Amino acid sequence: RRGQIMSSALTDQQATSADPDAWLPVCNLDRLWLDRGAAALVNQEQVAIFRLSGGEVCAVGHRDPFTGANVIARGLVGSRAGTPIVISPLHKQAFDLRTGVCLDDPEVGLGHWDVKVEDEVVWLRRSAA
Repeated sequence: RRGQIMSSALTDQQATSADPDAWLPVCNLDRLWLDRGAAALVNQEQVAIFRLSGGEVCAVGHRDPFTGANVIARGLVGSRAGTPIVISPLHKQAFDLRTGVCLDDPEVGLGHWDVKVEDEVVWLRRSAA
């Protein structure tokens, strides 16, 4: 079971499991571009995955909570005070890539996924935090 990445550069399959706490393989690491997002469908949720130039891989919700549009993977990647962020392409809110929290409105968030990379494969599971 592999993840469905909604970018033509990646896989076309879907990551699903009956266990919501299960780790799911989503894609090969080399299919993610540095400092760019890719969207994946994981257990019927759209997820934005980012491979940062420092080597870290982060995953947050793809749905912009301010507009309802699934666009976060298309946002600009950067940092604010040392925190890796993505800027929503619609209204320009900044979201922490490690927690999904909106830095401009901490009451709002994207949700985030735990990420591990094993044997060059990116694995995700929904974070409990």
